[in-house]
Amino acid sequence: MKIAFLADPLSTFKTYKDSTYAMMVEAAKRGHTVYAFEQKDMALDGGVVYAEVAEITMTGDADDWYRAAPQQEVKLGEFDAIVQRKDPPFDMEYVYGTYLLELAERQGANVFNKPSAIRDHNEKLSIAQFSEFTSPTLVTSDEARIRAFHALHQEVILKPLDGMGGAGVFRVTADGMNLGSIIETLTDNGRQTIMAQRYIPDIVKGDKRILVIGGKPVPFSLARIPQNGEVRGNLAAGGIGVAQPLTERDLEIATTLGPILAARGLLLVGLDVIGDFLTEVNVTSPTCFQEITQQAGFPVAAMFIDAVEAAVAQGR
Repeated sequence: MKIAFLADPLSTFKTYKDSTYAMMVEAAKRGHTVYAFEQKDMALDGGVVYAEVAEITMTGDADDWYRAAPQQEVKLGEFDAIVQRKDPPFDMEYVYGTYLLELAERQGANVFNKPSAIRDHNEKLSIAQFSEFTSPTLVTSDEARIRAFHALHQEVILKPLDGMGGAGVFRVTADGMNLGSIIETLTDNGRQTIMAQRYIPDIVKGDKRILVIGGKPVPFSLARIPQNGEVRGNLAAGGIGVAQPLTERDLEIATTLGPILAARGLLLVGLDVIGDFLTEVNVTSPTCFQEITQQAGFPVAAMFIDAVEAAVAQGR
């Protein structure tokens, strides 16, 4: 197949942990032709979606890891598969990209994850569809509501709806220290909607990333354990990742959500679970492939490319 990856600049990849890199290596190993492009390389011209794409050859070197052929303008509809791997923030530029990819779908491309499904599943707000698995949650821009939520639950987490990597996440304890300032900052004085959740003490055991591919869970999660007094387990915030088998509750959450989300066009999902509670549904560029493979020996990238191959075959 011809597989194109929409990603951030290849020069920014950390090959020892980058999930997109693992996907590319696995695809190339199977004989698929791998291409790469960035969102800025896309254009709609005469009703057709094009992109300046470069064919990528893997070198096997962890540092100097690829060779890129000169970019060529190609109709995106000519690819067998396009894998959307651009990181957030999920801003309007990101939304415009999903519109172009949706047009490319109509012109013959298979896009994973489905662009309209990415738009429809805000990574924070999507948990509201599965409230039986969540801790008490509030979404609002109203300061009075947030203060009332804090007064009720005493310890809460406040976070923006469009971030990643733990950016902008605050824990407010029972004393309410800096609550007003945090609310003002995150809501931009009432102009931005944010999320508040009851604090889950099990965060000390890790924020578990559960990967669901083609509706089926990877049998190991990566528990991202906060370090140095942090409340955030995100690897980008300094958390340490520890692979571990899924618990019964993890499996319950993953096997309930997996088929539902897959039916909506979400081939790859990263569920975040703290203790027994679902906290996020990641659909843009879920990670942790390599950490799970390195520690648990489970071939996550192989499972993903299997799913891409199956989905393309089904689409044909």
